[in-house]
Amino acid sequence: MAIIYRCRLELHDSLYYATREIGRLYETEPIIHNYALCYALGLIDSEEYSTNVPEEHSYRYFCPEQVPKYEEHLTPLNQQGIYVTPARSLNHSSILNTWKYANNNYHVEMKKTEKNIPSFGRAKEIAPESQFEFFVISQKQLQLPKWIRLGKWMSKAEVIQKEPPLAHKIKEDVFVCSHPLNPLDVMFTNRIISYDVVNMPPVSLIQNVKMQGKYYQFDSIEDLKIPVQMKYCFRS
Repeated sequence: MAIIYRCRLELHDSLYYATREIGRLYETEPIIHNYALCYALGLIDSEEYSTNVPEEHSYRYFCPEQVPKYEEHLTPLNQQGIYVTPARSLNHSSILNTWKYANNNYHVEMKKTEKNIPSFGRAKEIAPESQFEFFVISQKQLQLPKWIRLGKWMSKAEVIQKEPPLAHKIKEDVFVCSHPLNPLDVMFTNRIISYDVVNMPPVSLIQNVKMQGKYYQFDSIEDLKIPVQMKYCFRS
């Protein structure tokens, strides 16, 4: 029987990652990818959860190259029956920050250079006190951290579990999942009928998904349905 934790995430710093780049505007979508949550929750680097990760793919102490290894890092979670959904916004606001930079080549070589022309950009970030919700599905009891770091600036966020694991039943029919999902993780176990796309790297998410298959029906949240048998899958 799966254990399903309902988690709330509250930002204590502004959260930034470039979901979209529109000219000089770098925008943060108010959805947190499930890959990012796995890293932030310590499920990748923790000795308890990453015992099957080869040492050359571990980020526990040192990251020798900036090359993502999602398949190598997340596959051990499949083997242990642990899955984290993306996080949706419960309430949020945005702030716009302007940053400036200049060409500093004249610091490298003492020779005549072109004019030092300043440039700028703008980052649309998610403001502190914004709240998100996500679910952790596990085949065993987990102790999640209370504080985590997210985004480019390693922003501080609080993980809140206000209730015990959710009581649920498994049903099978056509249903609608309003919670955002990773399409790669559900397309092999459910027939997807329609959806809205949320464009963001490394894998665009989907929401308001109408699908056919098995789903979790919760006693305390009647309007929420989450697909059964979600696991991390990757493009071949």
